[in-house]
Amino acid sequence: MRGYLGLTLLMLASAAHAGGGTLRVGSQVLVVGDSATRVTELLGKPAYRSQAKSTANSGRSGKKGGKASAISGQQWQYRQGNRLVTIVVADGKVAAIRDDAH
Repeated sequence: MRGYLGLTLLMLASAAHAGGGTLRVGSQVLVVGDSATRVTELLGKPAYRSQAKSTANSGRSGKKGGKASAISGQQWQYRQGNRLVTIVVADGKVAAIRDDAH
């Protein structure tokens, strides 16, 4: 029984992590790695642009060997109803997607 609970929690955590790199726009999906051109095709021109520098942890927290890498580029912000969508664009590609519902 305990193993099933652990497996279920692991599956939910991985599904939540995988969903962080996508954004549904109508019937289309924007994913990390798409081009900046694709972003403007789906979302139009951003309401606000700024220089971005954020860190992404590529390893498990608290474990040796986990690397923190910096993503630098531009933050493109879009207002969609009560949501603020931020796309980080680096080297002409989507590096991160954040969807903050307010």
